[in-house]
Amino acid sequence: MNELLQAAFSGVNILPTALLAFVMLYWLAVIFGFLDLDFFDVEVEPEVDAHGVSAVTWLNSVLAFFNLGKVPFMVFLSFLALPFWAISILLNYYLNHDYALLGLLYLVPSFIAALFVSKFLTMPFVRIFAAMEKEHESAANIIGQVCTVVLPANGTDMGQAAVKTTGAPLLLNVRTAQGSAVQKGETALVLEYNAENKFYLIEPYQTI
Repeated sequence: MNELLQAAFSGVNILPTALLAFVMLYWLAVIFGFLDLDFFDVEVEPEVDAHGVSAVTWLNSVLAFFNLGKVPFMVFLSFLALPFWAISILLNYYLNHDYALLGLLYLVPSFIAALFVSKFLTMPFVRIFAAMEKEHESAANIIGQVCTVVLPANGTDMGQAAVKTTGAPLLLNVRTAQGSAVQKGETALVLEYNAENKFYLIEPYQTI
């Protein structure tokens, strides 16, 4: 264990170790509620030239290949940091004898190898976050629509309401703002979606 700690904090491995430590501190901050999951989320905005051609199309393609943008940045970085650290430790342990310059050179293949490892590690999460994004988009489309109350609801008791669609009506779990209530058969306006508790906030609405 002492040997591993010495290797981790040696000059040739300090960069991967610092990255891993940063990721661990981040997740501790998320667990204890100091940071949100998307606190360090980043997006690449394409710069359009005079001919209307995106200047960073190639960069977006590279990022998409490694699933960056399909999963939150810190999720990707977490799956990158651990293999980067492990590969760097192993390369320097077996193929380096305290040569600082060689250790720095090993960071390049270690990082590239870790990118491909992180790509495969994040693949199961791509579908999960895609489904969450689709759910979020569906929720956004419902905001502002008029629904018909199926089960009574108020500020504390959950009810249900139906929103008309091109197919079968969409059934929603709903609550009202504090101080108001809706009864079965009444109409209401969908105000917002509570993603944490999975319900829609509605208010009484009188159609003309």
